[in-house]
Amino acid sequence: MSEHVYKLVELVGSSTQSSDDAVRNAIAKAAESIKHMDWFEIVETRGHIVDGKLGHWQVTLKVGFRVDG
Repeated sequence: MSEHVYKLVELVGSSTQSSDDAVRNAIAKAAESIKHMDWFEIVETRGHIVDGKLGHWQVTLKVGFRVDG
């Protein structure tokens, strides 16, 4: 098994649908410019309230990607 070195980036995804969609949105956008993403960790979940109702979800996550040797 080979050894890897990872770099972490912190992302905030948002969605009007769900916290899961917020995570998916963040990862999909990051995948456009970051290669070798392997894992993520949810750090914080919060929401925005509009007129007494849920406006949208915001999820902060750390994403680990392999650093090329």
